[in-house]
Amino acid sequence: MKTDNSYDVIVVGSGPGGATVAKEMSQRGKKVLIVEWGNKAPIRGWMTQFAKNAFIPGKSALFTNNMLVMVRGIITGGSTVYYYGTAFDPPVAMLKSYDIDITKEIAEVREELPTSPLPDHLIGPMANRIMESARDLGYDWQKMPKFIYPEKCKPDCFRCNYGCPDGAKWGGQMFVDEAIRNNAEIINHAKVTKVIIENKKAVGVEYKKKRKLHQAFAPLVVVSAGGIGSPMILRESGIEGAGYDYFFDPLITVMGTVDDIKGGREIPMATGLHMEDEGYVMTDMTVPLTINTIFHAETLRFDQLHNHKKTLTIMVKAKDSLGGKLTKRGGVRKKLAEKDKNKMFKGYARAREILANAGARDLRKSWYLAAHPGGTVKIGEFLDSNLKTEFDNLYVCDCSVIPEAWGLPPTFTLVALGKRLAKHVTGEASAIGGEKETAEALEEKPAN
Repeated sequence: MKTDNSYDVIVVGSGPGGATVAKEMSQRGKKVLIVEWGNKAPIRGWMTQFAKNAFIPGKSALFTNNMLVMVRGIITGGSTVYYYGTAFDPPVAMLKSYDIDITKEIAEVREELPTSPLPDHLIGPMANRIMESARDLGYDWQKMPKFIYPEKCKPDCFRCNYGCPDGAKWGGQMFVDEAIRNNAEIINHAKVTKVIIENKKAVGVEYKKKRKLHQAFAPLVVVSAGGIGSPMILRESGIEGAGYDYFFDPLITVMGTVDDIKGGREIPMATGLHMEDEGYVMTDMTVPLTINTIFHAETLRFDQLHNHKKTLTIMVKAKDSLGGKLTKRGGVRKKLAEKDKNKMFKGYARAREILANAGARDLRKSWYLAAHPGGTVKIGEFLDSNLKTEFDNLYVCDCSVIPEAWGLPPTFTLVALGKRLAKHVTGEASAIGGEKETAEALEEKPAN
């Protein structure tokens, strides 16, 4: 079944990359269609909503062959609904080595979005205790830059994990809403199965909605379905090598109990330290009661379930080696290399030291988790420096494009790349090469 309408641009997915492309293209007067697998329900900040959109086994929660769980948000805005809003600087030097310069776009993001550390009154007592302890030991532990509007943020709030209902934390859904105000359209509960290719050019997408196949057409398709979703779509579209040798940023949490704090309700990852030479980052990570219970239950520490308000927590997240593969059904198959486990162990030892110095006792750690998989559709392998695939008018813009293991939150980078891509496909001078052909395609409507 074909749709009645054709569009200038179809954007598949609405995480930070896709949402940015949709917003930027709609601002330029283009007719944009966003096709999103998840729903577009208002963000309530409830555990039940989080579980529905980010913890369904086989869909939003994927398990490796070592039972490491990787969580992703299947909802308008993607994982930015449930991330902690940390605005780490993009890897400028790495991207320049692939002929990609996003310095102008980085400046634009800083003008448009909040990217500064939180003011002191929004740093919770647990984050402050950890930061003071780390500094006392000689670590350069600092406040983290955040995609958070401080004036909208509430102290003593625990909802970052569950989605911010107050609009204090920037997420991709905000750019989607802006695109819709600019006359973009969105189809929710629609899973794209493949890009329609004719004469080596992308002309539209095929998607499933309510168990029925549909098609939509446009002279430009941008796949932004995430580090797992995008390679699966591209495989079905003729790019069979996608989905191998990727990273997924494994992490653990290290916990300890103190008796002189009653907390548990504060912004996570408010402070931290990037141990770049050792290959990991450490931050505070105070989580809500339910997630704290999961961390303890999975390691059978049921004796600690009642200590949530007294639990200091440090996250250790490693830069892992490229490896692994996605199965034909999108399953995650990857083992942690020994050198990556060693990074985690070093971080674990340092985290224990910091917690012990903070007065914590009964130190313990969680099981492994993973965050923001990427490198499944790498620049330099499947994409050129403008994020274009081997097919004309088919681009990718999400964490899958990152060509090397990195180990830091990718949102800032993806927003900047989305801005750059919009400039490229509309022929603006700041992009690199190929603008004329793509811009001309946008002026043509495909034949249905």
